[in-house]
Amino acid sequence: MEILRSYDAVPIGLKGSALAIGNFDGVHRGHQAVLQAAKDAARAKGTLASVMVFEPHPRQFFAPDKPFFRLTSLERKLALFSAFGLDLSVVLTFDKELASRTPEEFVSTILVDGLGVSRVVLGYDFCFGKGRQGTPEVMQALGKAHNFAVTVVSPAADKGDVFSSSKIRDFLRHGDVRSAAEALGYRWAISGKVESGAKRGTGLGFPTANIRLSANQQLMHGIYAVRVHVGDDVHGGAAYFGTRPTFEAGEVVLESFLLDFEGDLYEREISVEFIDFLRGDQKFHSIEALKAQVAADCARAARVLDALDADDPLALFPLARAPALAIS
Repeated sequence: MEILRSYDAVPIGLKGSALAIGNFDGVHRGHQAVLQAAKDAARAKGTLASVMVFEPHPRQFFAPDKPFFRLTSLERKLALFSAFGLDLSVVLTFDKELASRTPEEFVSTILVDGLGVSRVVLGYDFCFGKGRQGTPEVMQALGKAHNFAVTVVSPAADKGDVFSSSKIRDFLRHGDVRSAAEALGYRWAISGKVESGAKRGTGLGFPTANIRLSANQQLMHGIYAVRVHVGDDVHGGAAYFGTRPTFEAGEVVLESFLLDFEGDLYEREISVEFIDFLRGDQKFHSIEALKAQVAADCARAARVLDALDADDPLALFPLARAPALAIS
């Protein structure tokens, strides 16, 4: 998959695509319907299937001091696009200049002059341009004026429940990673570099791989059954997300104990895929009580993982595993 960070001087071979536009935080099943419509249109016309996203997320730009729970980093989002089979991703910097463009300026300068789109695909609720004046209906009118087709994708739902990033964030805030996975179409995961911790897990007999997370992560605190991806290897595990009240540590941490691994993971990049919520966070009044509970948590995590189908239809990988992508 090709990746562009500008609409200026776009190579001729990358012009004329069927372009899906959106924020796509989570790349959930509703987003996938938009991406599929762009793919279908591109294949029918023999053009590239492409997607445009904005970085930072517009909500972070307009309210930088307000916590925003992102479901997917840009890196993971691009990997998902690539694995979904798109040919091109356009990553535009969302800044004051872009936010001030009128819908007509956005279309004429970026979509027509810059990318030369043949078709634009939008979700039913996507807005663009200064003051969010650009609605799907506005895009359709501008498409007619500039001679490109426009597809507006209806809400995607399961049993009447429309898929949305907001609902998925709420699922995760309540620890409901199973419902989040059903809405995403894959199991939600967090990635990061393993850092040295306080060695408390090692002292308890359960050495953990710790990764630092954004302060805006709002996953419910507690214990989860997880799969930990280290390169091409996958290990079952039990993960703790919280502030470690027994030790009054205060800082939020993600600590993963791998059930079938011995070795050093420091400085390695790992992804932690959340399978099920086991219990909420709690404070223990003795180290022995904590050790006993951790052992019980690990045993329960192992049972949850053993019960998964060998061909898990919601497995994150290989969906989100893609080669390193050069961003030009």
